[in-house]
Amino acid sequence: MDNLSDALEKLKLASTDSITDSVESCLDCLLKALVNNNTEASAKIQEMGILPMLPTMLTPQSTCTPKVANIIAEMAKNEFMRSACVEAGLIPPLIQLLNSTDQEVLLQTGRALGNICYDSHEGRIAVDLAGGAQIVAEHIKTLSQNTEVANEKLLTVFCGMLTNYSNDNDSLQGQLISMGVIPTLVKLLGVHSHNTALTEMCLIAFGNLAELESSKEQFASTNIAEELVCLFQKQTEHEKKEMIFEVLAPLAENDVIKLQLVEAGLVECLLEVVAQTIDGEREEEVAQLKTASDLMVLLLLGDESMQKLFEGGKGSVFQRVLSWIPSHNHQLQLAGALAIANFARNDGNCIHMVDTGIVQKLLELLDRHVVEGNVTVQHAALSALRNLAIPVVNKSKMLSAGVADVVLKFLQSEMPPVQFKLLGTLRMLIDTQVEAADQLGANTKLVERLVEWCEAKDHAGVMGESNRLLSALIRHSKSKVRHQEVVKMVIQGDGVKHLVTMATSEHIIMQNEALVALGLIAALDLVAAEKHFVAADLVAVLHKLLSDERSAPEIKYNSMILICAVMGSEPLHKEVQTRAFINVVSKLRSHENKTVSHQASLTEQRLTAQS
Repeated sequence: MDNLSDALEKLKLASTDSITDSVESCLDCLLKALVNNNTEASAKIQEMGILPMLPTMLTPQSTCTPKVANIIAEMAKNEFMRSACVEAGLIPPLIQLLNSTDQEVLLQTGRALGNICYDSHEGRIAVDLAGGAQIVAEHIKTLSQNTEVANEKLLTVFCGMLTNYSNDNDSLQGQLISMGVIPTLVKLLGVHSHNTALTEMCLIAFGNLAELESSKEQFASTNIAEELVCLFQKQTEHEKKEMIFEVLAPLAENDVIKLQLVEAGLVECLLEVVAQTIDGEREEEVAQLKTASDLMVLLLLGDESMQKLFEGGKGSVFQRVLSWIPSHNHQLQLAGALAIANFARNDGNCIHMVDTGIVQKLLELLDRHVVEGNVTVQHAALSALRNLAIPVVNKSKMLSAGVADVVLKFLQSEMPPVQFKLLGTLRMLIDTQVEAADQLGANTKLVERLVEWCEAKDHAGVMGESNRLLSALIRHSKSKVRHQEVVKMVIQGDGVKHLVTMATSEHIIMQNEALVALGLIAALDLVAAEKHFVAADLVAVLHKLLSDERSAPEIKYNSMILICAVMGSEPLHKEVQTRAFINVVSKLRSHENKTVSHQASLTEQRLTAQS
């Protein structure tokens, strides 16, 4: 440290006298001190007031310039020095040095700017104001084809500088994207795939930029998919594969890139990783299995990429994914079920899969998890069953296979994601299926649970699905005896108030489902429902729906049907009269929708006759 102090004092004198040899030796001493103890030496340099002297020493003509830039680069490794470097005015002269043709000057300048920008808002803003990123981007573009070792080292530093400059900053990332940095970096990856350091820096830069939505379109216009898959195939080390995975995941969120990755052979790579790590117990093997299978599921979220891999249900990839479901590995079970849910995104696929016995595999998986209780697997398997149940021709087949019975085993689940999916699955199954609706509507435990979940205000999805299933049980029951039983269960279970609330939903389809169900309740057991209708302010809700000009025609129509249905109740009848419904209804006689206007005439007659 004494030598450093002497060197710093000499540097003050030498720089004023411009004695080059003396300056050189002082700078060598500073560099040596920084190598030995960077933090302490940096603090000493700052304390001695050397920083403000450095801008004048950063001149293109001086032989000392590379060493001065190197010193700044070393000091800026310390967080506390970055703002100090900006305040000392080092950024503008460093940016000027980017116009140099000397490779060592460019290298050290790139290091200095990159380190100053690292996790430093002040550093980034200063570089931005001085236009440094644009110059560096142009350098990378110009030098990208040169595979000389020294040039590749310089490219690595410049890529690192741009990464540090834009990391976690959407605005600066957007700036780089608009400069066209992405196509340049993709070309760089192709030309220099043999250079590990440069390749890794490109991957870090990609990971940095790929998070931004605006980057996806630019990535899609390059051959990034081929380059990344090619690079992945060469890797043997876990860390390198992970780096590529970290770029692939955000890129694969884009449907165009999904298809490009599938066509470039990524799926085969992922299946190989799964095969190699399926029985692995080491942490890195478990991590690779998860990443590979998760990415596989992500690729199936794109319609085109999914259909390409489905291949009419005969694709080898589809068959491999099926084999994951009975696996002993929870991660593969999860990925397999999610993959089936993704394949089940059109009717043709769903019909084919149900006909080829996939439902049984999912039911066996769910049965295993009634006891094992892995929530993510439960959720994924239920998601797959729900999607498979959408085509009408599948419903009766799935009911015959015992899907409803297995799904009902999860009624006791306290996990909202599982509750949400089991409700959706049951609702899809009973749609148009009279016997199933009758059977489920008579299930006391189910109705009780539905009423309970209708109050799950912390989980809007569960609450909405519970209301819709409650309504569906009433709407789809057709046998008169069963229908009355279902309605009786809903009334006794205090479900009426939830259906009235559902009629005020912001979603027209839910409003309509509620109104139809309430109409059926009123028609089948008005006496039992009367007090529940009064307590839930049904008449006020109907008045609001009819008065609101924004209400859809079907909402107005079913509201009037319901008004007529409750007129047989004395307290409800009185309330209808009190609210002057006849004025609202008479206006609807001129409604543009003929069904609404016709029902308005009928309703007006009913109201007049019973006034």
